[in-house]
Amino acid sequence: MSSFDDIYEKILQYPTIIIHRHTSPDPDAIGSQAGLARSLSEKFPEKKILCAGENDEGDLAWINHMDEVKAADYKGALVITTDTANTPRISNKLYDQGDFLIKIDHHPDVDPYADMSYVDPDAPAACQIIVDFINKENLPMNKEIAYPLYAGLVGDTGRFMYPETSAHTFEVAAELAATGINITEIARRLSDVTFEQAKLQAMVLENMTVKDGAAYAVLTQDDLKKLGVNYEQTSVAVSTPGRIKDILAWNLFVQKPDGTFRVHYRSKGPVINQLAEKHDGGGHALASGANAKDMDEVKQIFDELVDVTKKYKEEHE
Repeated sequence: MSSFDDIYEKILQYPTIIIHRHTSPDPDAIGSQAGLARSLSEKFPEKKILCAGENDEGDLAWINHMDEVKAADYKGALVITTDTANTPRISNKLYDQGDFLIKIDHHPDVDPYADMSYVDPDAPAACQIIVDFINKENLPMNKEIAYPLYAGLVGDTGRFMYPETSAHTFEVAAELAATGINITEIARRLSDVTFEQAKLQAMVLENMTVKDGAAYAVLTQDDLKKLGVNYEQTSVAVSTPGRIKDILAWNLFVQKPDGTFRVHYRSKGPVINQLAEKHDGGGHALASGANAKDMDEVKQIFDELVDVTKKYKEEHE
């Protein structure tokens, strides 16, 4: 793994830096991308710093907007990806058209696709890594930089509830809060849902199947149309089954416009990222994503989750 100093040396060498994050982004993806871009722009006003993506921020557009990035911008450019474990999830497929590619991430490095990488699976959020990088290299930090970073940190730690949260995470949060950002506003924006999204959460609970501590629910395109909710807005329902006391692990299957399914894995204990890797996915031990081509694969995925959850319960009884 490369060091922060190695990455900084590369940044110094390039007049154009294009930063990518993953598709269907969460707060950590947008926040780490935006925080790094804003700090570099402040430090190097003569450089062209761009945030690349497919304008799929959805309800998270308040964190940051994407720049208009053209194919010509990649000529002789440094490309950096944040919070993106594998190449299929990189938003904007021009990422490999630059001169050099750097990966900064906190997911297990199952796809070491970059020329240089800094991957720390023990970090609860890519935003925490970006703050550490900023501090190590004495880059600027102010309210505008801290705002997206704090949003990403809160989002990916589940409001500091997930197991990777450490004492250092709270130190980073305190540093960001000390810039004067409105942490109450950020917390409210992260928790706010529309009335349609609230009904979606209720639909997930109503249609949920539970077996041996595992649960799943399926949201079809017809369900989304009925409620007036788009694909990106379904992210608010991913954590909904976890509010039930006796559920240890769960899947939420969201049908895409092409009929396939985006699979969300979440867990309170059973390790599920290895299950996700079997289905064109991956992620953290307790939070991962994958894909299913049809309802047969949906059933297979849930059967696998039930098996893992049953074993976990037997080992911890």
